[in-house]
Amino acid sequence: MKCLLFESSVSIPLYIGVSLFGGPKASSLLSIPEANSFHHEYGALACTVEVVEDVNAAIDHIHRHGSAHTDSIITEDKEVAELFLRQVDSAAVLHNASTRFSDGFRFGLGAEVGISTSRIHARGPVGVEGLLTTRWLARGSGQVVDGDKAIVYTHKDLNLEA
Repeated sequence: MKCLLFESSVSIPLYIGVSLFGGPKASSLLSIPEANSFHHEYGALACTVEVVEDVNAAIDHIHRHGSAHTDSIITEDKEVAELFLRQVDSAAVLHNASTRFSDGFRFGLGAEVGISTSRIHARGPVGVEGLLTTRWLARGSGQVVDGDKAIVYTHKDLNLEA
């Protein structure tokens, strides 16, 4: 079970000051404190991790315990990535990119006025656009938001023809 990637996925966050908590399996394997709940939102540099058997178990875990806001998978297996992108029912689903990209400004929407983790409803007079929500899919190659490897944001209209 233990490998360099597995161990570095724990040691690097701890090294940079992230508090890690685990589900029952992760806390046992990684010797980290067990989280009180998978449904806790940390207001700090902290997160809860869990170890599952495969991508299908991960998707099930996300559907049971996730916020439906943003989820990401880090993998070189394109079939696994595509399954994850198709099956995870979150507003933003990312492959090989930081979840910190899930931001109104970064998506070219202007200033973010709020965040919804539910399927919001419209009020008052509503056009077709008011009845729709957006689901964002992104494929990356390890991009991050901050630091010396951060990407630069350029918002421009794309010429897309049907």
